[in-house]
Amino acid sequence: MGSGQVTDWQGKNVTVAGLGVSGIPAARVLHGLGARVTVVNDGDDDRARAQAAELRALGITVRLGDGATLPDGTELIVTAPGWKPDKPLFTAAERAGVPVWGDVELAWRLRGPDAAPWLAVTGTNGKTTTVQMLAAILKAAGLRTAAVGNIGVSLLDAVLGEETYDVLAVELSSYQLHWAPSLRAHSAAVLNLAPDHLDWHGSMEAYAKDKGRIYEGNRVACVYNVADQATEDLVREADVEEGCRAIGFTLGTPGPSQLGVVDGILVDRAFVENRHKNAQELAEVSDVHPPAPHNIANALAAAALARAFGVPPQAVRDGLRAFRPDAHRIAHVADVADVAYVDDSKATNTHAAQASLAAYESIVWIAGGLAKGATFDELVARSAERLRGAVLIGRDRALIREALARHAPEVPVVDVDRTDTGAMLQAVQEAQRLARPGDTVLLAPACASMDMFVNYNKRGDAFAEAVRELGA
Repeated sequence: MGSGQVTDWQGKNVTVAGLGVSGIPAARVLHGLGARVTVVNDGDDDRARAQAAELRALGITVRLGDGATLPDGTELIVTAPGWKPDKPLFTAAERAGVPVWGDVELAWRLRGPDAAPWLAVTGTNGKTTTVQMLAAILKAAGLRTAAVGNIGVSLLDAVLGEETYDVLAVELSSYQLHWAPSLRAHSAAVLNLAPDHLDWHGSMEAYAKDKGRIYEGNRVACVYNVADQATEDLVREADVEEGCRAIGFTLGTPGPSQLGVVDGILVDRAFVENRHKNAQELAEVSDVHPPAPHNIANALAAAALARAFGVPPQAVRDGLRAFRPDAHRIAHVADVADVAYVDDSKATNTHAAQASLAAYESIVWIAGGLAKGATFDELVARSAERLRGAVLIGRDRALIREALARHAPEVPVVDVDRTDTGAMLQAVQEAQRLARPGDTVLLAPACASMDMFVNYNKRGDAFAEAVRELGA
């Protein structure tokens, strides 16, 4: 199974690793194509048994509680993106010369000859928002499109479904890119690079390399962040098609081959005639919701990919005006006694939290949770002068408390030492006590949520509910 399309799946022995959101559709699709599918899964709980029963009813073999051994005769592994590269299953596959693909690679290989090109986005933070902005812009240009990939809409469904598309806006995680060696996008963007998922990738170098795979074979544009040198380095290292251009985006005045901001206007100096002298107005900063600095950067990246696809300026403006971000992304919950309460529960790492903290002048910061190996010194040092106070929750809150003691010793800190359902209400009440009129109480945890909540959505919901109790 080299790099070409696999046209005959009949009787191929394929092992699908993992029963999750990507594993089940992959198993069904491969089975439907005539492959002999075996699904292996580490877990063996009630949910896994119910999922296994559904697949077995179709005639698919499922092995629960053993994701480590390579089933006999395996010719290909299709893995869930979250499975770490050092798993024994993959070591065994490497020894046996068996290729490993992710669901993205499978979708890429199963595309038809007239398939829609992919405009692809990765980065430590901002991926989902940027892809949704991009889809809104493409729709405003009258193109048939969808926001797909790591965003919750299966690429397999998009590629194999009844609907036909002109172009797809594709969000890709570093995990997905690791397992997608033959992916070749029309154009792609790396929004930013900060330490994240290092427990999975093993090192910052390996993480960056996987992110950089998104540029391989790009045809028209490699979009990078002028403020983040590492993203430009990845463009330099990429092997792209003849004529593909490096396009920067910046919150400052853009140079030639860049998009940027001039006097409150988003402008394009990349996709215009005589870019050394001319600039094209695309939209106003006020067309971006919310107009926080990192969100304007997302809008510029989305605009660059859309312009690379030939979208007119008017559609960029109309698409950005029509777009509204998902819940828990710098969402203004309410004003209580002249204090704004903002839910950015999606800020699950330090890089995202820093972008969030940079959007406000005077902040009572609610932070903490699962640190996932992160350190907080740089985040606290950069944000210290904006902090009115901090309220810390969650398992690894001591790490943030220690960073505050080192870099912002004058900032009052309240430690909420409980993990029950009332913890968030207490945190919000403590934040209200510290806040003054004109302040922002900001939930930007810089940590994952799973120590106290099912996911970041539930954490954000708990915050919003606590704020509504204050207001009542």
